[in-house]
Amino acid sequence: QVQFVESGGGSVQPGGSLKLSCATSGFTLELYAVGWFRQAPGREREGVSCISSYDGSTYYADSVKGRFAISRDNAKNTAYLQMNNLKPEDTAVYYCAPVFACGLPVERHRYEYPYAYWGQGTQVTVSS
Repeated sequence: QVQFVESGGGSVQPGGSLKLSCATSGFTLELYAVGWFRQAPGREREGVSCISSYDGSTYYADSVKGRFAISRDNAKNTAYLQMNNLKPEDTAVYYCAPVFACGLPVERHRYEYPYAYWGQGTQVTVSS
């Protein structure tokens, strides 16, 4: 059974940090790129970051470059998103998903997904 379980969200003040985790099961994560996505109230889901399967290349939405860092641990079938210097506009539910390939622009790339499944996501709220 394929599963992605996001965790690590929470409420922080502007400038704070969070590290999200994406624990996967039911498939071999190292075969795929991994994307992090977010959806704010009233907005469509958008790509935030992506890490390739082949060489670990990383890609970021313009709005998070220099603040977020994506990583993966294939041995643990887990991906991460370190988020620093958080801003109120980062408030959203964050999701992870395996994708066939990363693409640009990260925010609007038409990702192709090997599995028709989304996890519950993890809420990130940035507010003073």
